[in-house]
Amino acid sequence: PPDAPAGLCPKCLIAAGWESEAPADSENAATTPSPASSVFEPPTVEELAKLFPQLEIHELLGRGGMGAVYKARQPGLDRLVAVKILPAAISQTPGFAERFAREGRALARLSHPNIVSVYDSGERDGLYYFIMEYVDGANLRQLIQAGDLTPPEAMAIVPQVCEALHFAHESGIVHRDIKPENILVDKAGRVKIADFGLAKLASGERELADSPRYLTLTGTHQVMGTPRYMAPEQIEGSHHVDHRADIYSLGVVFYELLTGELPLGRVDPPSHKVHVDVRLDEVVLRTLEKSPEKRYQRASEVKTDVESIERNPLSPTAPTKADPAP
Repeated sequence: PPDAPAGLCPKCLIAAGWESEAPADSENAATTPSPASSVFEPPTVEELAKLFPQLEIHELLGRGGMGAVYKARQPGLDRLVAVKILPAAISQTPGFAERFAREGRALARLSHPNIVSVYDSGERDGLYYFIMEYVDGANLRQLIQAGDLTPPEAMAIVPQVCEALHFAHESGIVHRDIKPENILVDKAGRVKIADFGLAKLASGERELADSPRYLTLTGTHQVMGTPRYMAPEQIEGSHHVDHRADIYSLGVVFYELLTGELPLGRVDPPSHKVHVDVRLDEVVLRTLEKSPEKRYQRASEVKTDVESIERNPLSPTAPTKADPAP
């Protein structure tokens, strides 16, 4: 419609949000499909190899709304890498090149054991790309679907996610799309958060981390994320979304890891559904508070409480039929 914000059709945006929840076509896909993926035709392995002669392009790992990811090798360093190509349609938005360059510099500074490293970024023949650390493992969505996670294993994963988020938040970066697909676990059990492509960047300099000016890959004041994992203030399109939105999304993931379900509607505490330490109820439900002021204010606080429960275990409680918590 002529009066649509930024020329975007609200009906199409809603459809895009729901369709992005569909399972990925490939079992190795790191992202979920969206309508953009049906329009964006990623280059073939042969076509990409011509653009990156310094790399050996092995295979297409997956494709989604934010582009396509390939497995490649850097012969000079003898290491595997992941190459992410962004759709050309995204790069045509006004001011994209400047935002992309700023984001690339910010993400390159995010050096942390629990964050997928960005080695390089740039543009080749009209295609914008990231060259990133290759994680040999699976994402949490694949592990959840396989039924391979127990509550103790979930409790071992969450503190690592908290460490990564705390580091990013201290660097002025909000992920804005924490979900199982973006949390990778390698074969040694190490957790890595991937795809900060939808992150909201605060100014780019550490000393300006408290500045109210924010930038996103696709523009300012846009609702970014995956609907079922988004904080209420994100869904409402608030201009005041901050790092506490990531803490809410972490709570959704934690609840799903423990119960196998999403916390929709009136939320039953995890111990009412599965045999887990009843003290986890307070931790999970606090991350899921609708008001950001009532949530944990730092990811490190979630980590502290989870590790404290892990070090001093109680006997798990049997699921009850008590009235659900509001």
